[in-house]
Amino acid sequence: MLRCAPLGRVAPLTAVALSLALTAVLRPDTAAAQGVRNFPADALRGEIVITAPPEIVLNRQPARLAPGARIRGMDNMLVLSGAAAGQRLRVHYTRDLQGQLLKVWVLTAAEEARKPWPETLQEAAAWRFDADAQRWSKP
Repeated sequence: MLRCAPLGRVAPLTAVALSLALTAVLRPDTAAAQGVRNFPADALRGEIVITAPPEIVLNRQPARLAPGARIRGMDNMLVLSGAAAGQRLRVHYTRDLQGQLLKVWVLTAAEEARKPWPETLQEAAAWRFDADAQRWSKP
């Protein structure tokens, strides 16, 4: 009865996994450099402070994260709401049908520099969005 894998088969797989892990650690900008994040047309810009998850402050007004809300950091990796508690973050966000924040993207400096970007539903309804260029234009 063989209970362990022979060492000859495990070592090459371990070496490959280790090299991939080291590449990700040494070059964390690789994923971000591969492309621009595309935001949906219903994404609004705002500022959030996560107080006591799921409770947040959105644009100085109390709000709430939806069940299953996803917060993506500047590197597009998921961020736990508890880990971001107390931080003031410039974000793009979408809401669910109940008005709770469903998807949140923490903005990089380059993304924040893209202006104009609507902060209210009224602005989004009046402006025009070019999804390919990820740009809004005022009428």
